[in-house]
Amino acid sequence: MIRKNIKVSIMKHFILFSLLFPLWLFASFEGILTDVKTLLPIKGAVISDSRHDVRSDGNGTFSIDSSEKCFHIKAIGYRRAAICKDSSSREVYLKPIRIKALYLTFWGASNNSKTLKNILKLIDETDANAVVVDVKNEYGSTQFWTGFKQANSYGAHKKRTNRDIKKFMKMMKERGIYTIARIVTFKDELQASNNPDYAIKKDDANQSIWRNHDGMAWVDPFDKRSHDYAISIAEEAAKVGYDEINFDYIRFPAKKGLVLKKESTQQNRIAAIESFLDEAKQRLRKYGVFISVDTYGNICWAKDDNGIGQTVSSLAAHADYLAPMLYPSGFSSGSFYFKHPAKYPYEVIYRSVKHIQDRVESKRVRPWLQHFKDYTRARQEYSRNEIQAQIKACDDIGTNGWMLWSPSSKYKLEYLIPEVK
Repeated sequence: MIRKNIKVSIMKHFILFSLLFPLWLFASFEGILTDVKTLLPIKGAVISDSRHDVRSDGNGTFSIDSSEKCFHIKAIGYRRAAICKDSSSREVYLKPIRIKALYLTFWGASNNSKTLKNILKLIDETDANAVVVDVKNEYGSTQFWTGFKQANSYGAHKKRTNRDIKKFMKMMKERGIYTIARIVTFKDELQASNNPDYAIKKDDANQSIWRNHDGMAWVDPFDKRSHDYAISIAEEAAKVGYDEINFDYIRFPAKKGLVLKKESTQQNRIAAIESFLDEAKQRLRKYGVFISVDTYGNICWAKDDNGIGQTVSSLAAHADYLAPMLYPSGFSSGSFYFKHPAKYPYEVIYRSVKHIQDRVESKRVRPWLQHFKDYTRARQEYSRNEIQAQIKACDDIGTNGWMLWSPSSKYKLEYLIPEVK
């Protein structure tokens, strides 16, 4: 009798809860995605809540089972979007975009810097429509004060260059600028020096912390603590409104004989980088940001992981965009059958992207292009013709635009404007 009364009481409470709680929170939510310009349906877009993803079908329709109220929408070649269950319409019109980004240095990312003002002027006067900002640089400093206590305890915020990140992001959004947060991943002097137990070490009697030629230490990509740290900072960038997280130095050092947590085999290295990207995808899902990864340019031609844990196939399986650094000056003599590859910027870009089309669609590739002096023996001048040749190669092969690298973020207006015929 007591058991029966308990069951009746539970049922009454459940019925009352059901009446008071909106039933639509438990129902499948359906919608349709359409290209705002062509009015064609968008296939293969990712619709997500904080826990899982679904994809739109050939008609642009999707259905997602979730108790959450709003959903993020990502489609390759489009600006990100969102839709909520209480929306008056179930149709979402996505805006296409090809990213044409200028790199903005850590020191130039102040709201009042001359460097930023010059870049904003270039965006106003050219086809450039995006910026890549150093949110965490090689030393480990952050662009703004984050809520990540571990990084702040190391002083990562002390050299921050932006004291009002809300103002910065508002400025970008009002101008329609696509924002990319560059996170230097495993190269991190601050993190390594404060955590010698998982810093990469020399294989010597003292096993002291190893530093590369620029004096910067690295953390071990095999150690999950290094994963958590970089992704936590990426989350901070997503929270303030960056559209995309760009992981740089998402690799092992290209040096042999270092002390790591696991044996440095190709299989182990690739698995570590994939594990990092899997975790990043899970934790960043609730913010709806795109994920891109930087690679050496020769990843397009290598048959292995170059000893650093990166292959086209493994990265393409876990990131939205690949960003190979296809600087013509970075290819050795004889590459592409050219004595001086730097003299052939169009061919270097076009052939490299063409060579990986069997593993990743060109629309998911967004190369880094060269906007700096050629340092090879050729001493090829890199001015308007060379930069436009690289851009034309991206256009012709159908990449998701490009990102232009100037170490000092100094760009010339005439270099970015195509010749009028």
